[in-house]
Formats: sequence, structure tokens, C-alpha cells
Amino acid sequence: MRQPGLRRFVLVPLVINLLVFGLLGWLLFGEVFDWMSSWALFERFDHFAIVAFFRQILQFLVGSVLFGTLVYVFTLVANLIGAPFNSLLAERVELHLTGQSANSDPSFAFLVKSIPKTLRSEISKLIYLALWIIPLLLLSFIPIINIAAPFIIFAFGAWMYALEYIDYPMGNHGSFFKEVKTTLRARRPMALGFGFVVAVFSIVPIVNLIIMPIAVAGATALYVEQLK
Repeated sequence: MRQPGLRRFVLVPLVINLLVFGLLGWLLFGEVFDWMSSWALFERFDHFAIVAFFRQILQFLVGSVLFGTLVYVFTLVANLIGAPFNSLLAERVELHLTGQSANSDPSFAFLVKSIPKTLRSEISKLIYLALWIIPLLLLSFIPIINIAAPFIIFAFGAWMYALEYIDYPMGNHGSFFKEVKTTLRARRPMALGFGFVVAVFSIVPIVNLIIMPIAVAGATALYVEQLK
């Protein structure tokens, strides 16, 4: 990312991520946490120690699930907006690493040509997320199982991050989202390892503001070294 020839391709994804995660922070601290702290059902009985303890546990579980879900959803929204620029960044990182490019077009032409395919791919990811995230969220309301819900959702988020970012270099070479899923299922430990690292840094304040272009560059390096 710090290479002189790559810096300008990092700028737009970085700005998009800053704006989207700024909105996420406002929602979390201005709306979601206020809602959770005003659960009237528990306030009435907070003088009972067991009720206060149960309320704290429930708020932690629900808060963890909501936070994880919002981070994943906002990441996908940021990538939906910045998809063409992320594809361009992946193309330039690959050119830097290998000396070869997936495209011979100038940057602007490549950007314009990639818009329909990248948007189609991002919509496929959103549909895939919606099909899985609703049943996963329901786990949060099932006694006993809800204790494991944050960890299950975190693992699913790691998988989604791998699909999200490795799709950019693979997409530049003509692969569609279905092919990306098939490829990564065959290399699931590698994919989850990459996705886990991105997921961890995505919930670290400040770091998560710059994670998108870093993850695109990292996914491209992973593609070049392991998948190409």
C-alpha cells in the first residue's frame, strides 16, 4: 500500500471506509447502546442481584452479536460502494507483485469496465449474507445455544471476509462469486485463516478504518502466492 505507484489507488477505498465506519460508530454509540441500556423490562427488577446479573449477560451477548453483525454488514456496504475501486487496487497490487496485469486497459477504462461485474458480485455476496445471517441471529435467542452465538457469527464473518476480499483479484481474472466460493471451500483452512485476521482487525478501533484497502492488498498477495 505504501508503494509510490499504489498510494493513489488506496485513497478512494480508504475515504469510503472512513465515511461508512463513521456512520457505524454513530449508530452503535448513539442508537444501539442507548436502546440496550433502557430495557424497561429489567430496570423494574434491577434491585434483585440475579436479575441485574442476567441483564448484564444478556446485554453482552446481544451486544456482541449486534456489533459483529453491524461490522460485517457495514463492511459489505463499504465494499459495495467501493467495489470498482477495490478491483482496480487489486489489479495494481498484482501488477506490482508479478509485473503482469489482469488487464491492459488504462486505469480509468479498467475502472469503468469493471463496474457491472463487481456490482453483480457484491449483490451476490449480500444475498449470500442475508440467507445465512438471519438464522444465525436467531441463535442468539435460543437458551444455552446463544452463549456460542457470538463465536459462530464471528467464524461466519471470517468466512465472509475471505469471500469478500479474495473475490477482487479472482474477479479480475474472470471468476464469478460462485467460482470464488468453490475455490475457497477447497482451501477452507487458508481462507478462514485470512478471514480471521481481517475479522479481528475489523473490530479494532482506528485500525478498522483502514482495513479495507489493506485487506484488498493482502487478498491479492494471497491470490498471487497460493491460488493463481
